[in-house]
Amino acid sequence: MTTPTELPGTAESYWMATAPGGRWPALETDVTADVVVIGAGMAGLSIAWELTRAGRAVLVLDADRVAAGVSGYTTAKLTAAHSLVYERLRRTRGKEGARQYAHSQQAAVERVASVAAELGVDCDFERSSALTFTVDPGQRATFAAEAEAAAEAGLAADLVTETDLPFPVAAAVRVAHQARFHPRKYLLALADDITARGGVIHERTRVTGLSEGTPCELTTERGATVTANDVVVATHYPVFDRALHFARLSPRRELVVAAPLPASAAPEHMYITDDLGKRSVRTAPFDEGRRLLIVTGESFTPGTADTNERFLRLDAWMHEHFPVGDTAYRWAAQDNDVSDGVPLVGPYHPGARHVYVATGFGGWGMSGGAMAGQLLASTLTGTEPEWAGLYDPRRLWSTVREGSALLKQQAEVAKHFVGDRLKSTHVDSVDEIAPGSGAVVRVEGRRCAVYRDETGTAHAVSARCTHLGCLVAFNEAETAWECPCHGSRFGVDGKVLQGPAVRPLPPRTV
Repeated sequence: MTTPTELPGTAESYWMATAPGGRWPALETDVTADVVVIGAGMAGLSIAWELTRAGRAVLVLDADRVAAGVSGYTTAKLTAAHSLVYERLRRTRGKEGARQYAHSQQAAVERVASVAAELGVDCDFERSSALTFTVDPGQRATFAAEAEAAAEAGLAADLVTETDLPFPVAAAVRVAHQARFHPRKYLLALADDITARGGVIHERTRVTGLSEGTPCELTTERGATVTANDVVVATHYPVFDRALHFARLSPRRELVVAAPLPASAAPEHMYITDDLGKRSVRTAPFDEGRRLLIVTGESFTPGTADTNERFLRLDAWMHEHFPVGDTAYRWAAQDNDVSDGVPLVGPYHPGARHVYVATGFGGWGMSGGAMAGQLLASTLTGTEPEWAGLYDPRRLWSTVREGSALLKQQAEVAKHFVGDRLKSTHVDSVDEIAPGSGAVVRVEGRRCAVYRDETGTAHAVSARCTHLGCLVAFNEAETAWECPCHGSRFGVDGKVLQGPAVRPLPPRTV
C-alpha cells in the first residue's frame, strides 16, 4: 500500500491566488448571438475583445471560470522567442515563413503591451529579454544557427555565453524586447471591458454539441441552445473531433514551483532550456525587497508519470541553484503540441464556413492567444493578415511533410489505447489503495478508477475516458484522473476538469 508524498508549498497557481476573479452567471436559457467564442482563456478573451472592438456582438461561454483554466496556470512569458524554433521554421517554411512567424508573434507581444496601457491594467507588465540556453558545449553550433535564423526573421536576437543565471551556460540565444506579466489580472480586465462594451460572458456553461450551418447551433450541458452566425472554438484542446485535430495534437503537462528570493539575487531576464527535462525560469513582483522565482519543468504526458517525484526533483533543482526561501506555490500547466510545430488558427476544417479554431500553441499560449485574437478578428471582419496562411489548420501539405512526427504521436496514443487494456489491473483490490491516493481496479469485470479519500471512503468512476475511451491514470499530486491519449482530466468525482472530453466519467459501485 502506497502513502501519498508530502509536497512543498501551497497547491495553487500564484496567478489564481493573487487575482480573485469576477463572477459571471451560467447560461440558463436559449439565446441568439452574432459570434460565440467557446473558451475564456488568453485565446478566447483576446479574440472576443478584438471582435467587440471591431463592432461584432460577442457571446463568450466557458465551462469553468474566466481565466481559470490553462491561462490561470501558465508561467506567463509573453514572447516571440519560442525556444529553438526559427532554424526549424527556416528549413520547413522557408525564410518568409520564419519571418511571418516572428512578425506575428512579436506583434502579439506589442498588442498586449498596448492593450494593457489603454485599459490601465495593473498586470505587472515588465519588459525583459528571453534567453534559450544550453549547458552542453556540443550544442553551440545549433544555438548559433538558431540565433542567426531568429535575427534573419526580424527579431532582436544574438548569441551569448554570459548570462545572469547563477551557473555557467555553454551558449544562449538572446531575444530582446520581450515581456512578462500577470495573466489573470490582464484577462479579467479584458473580460470587464468586453462586457462594458456590450459583450456577454457566461461561466460554468459547458458546450457539448455544435451543429454547423447558417446559422450554427450549439447545445450546452444545462440544456440551453445558442444560435450564432459564427463560432470560435478556443478551448485549448478542441472539444469537437470533426476535424480530427486530436490526430495532430499531443498533450504535454509541466510542473511549476515558485519561491521568494531577494530582489538583488533575482535573474533580470527570462530563461528556458530543454536540458534536464526542461527548465524555465522567470521572476515576478512579490513583496518589499523580494521577487517570486517561478521555475517550470519536468515535461510529461498526462497520466504517465510519478508527479510527486517530479515535483520534488524540480523543487530540489530550484533550491540548489537559487537563494530562495521556502517554496510558496506549486502548480501544473498543460500544453498541446502540433505535429508540425505551428499553431492551428483559422477555419475549423476544409469545409468550415462559419466555425473557427485556435489551438496548438505548444507552451507559448500568451503570445499565441494574442496572435489568434488579431488573426481571427481580422478574418471575421474581412481583413485577413498576410501571415494567416502560416497558421491555417487546413494546411494538409504541412501535415504530410511532418508525417513522421504525426505517426510517432499516434503510435504513442495507440500504445496507451491498446497496451493499457492488456494490463490485468493497476492494483488487485480497492483495499490496496491508501487514503489520499487512487488507482485503476478491475471490479466485476469492469475497470474502475477508484480514489480513497483521507477518511478512507472510496469514490469510484469509470476508468474509460469519455473522449475516445483510453484508460485514465491517477495524478496523486493534483488529485485528478488523467487520460494519456489526448490529455482530458477529471476530478475524483468524474467531473471534467479539462477537455477534449465534455462528458464526466460515469459513477461506479465498488
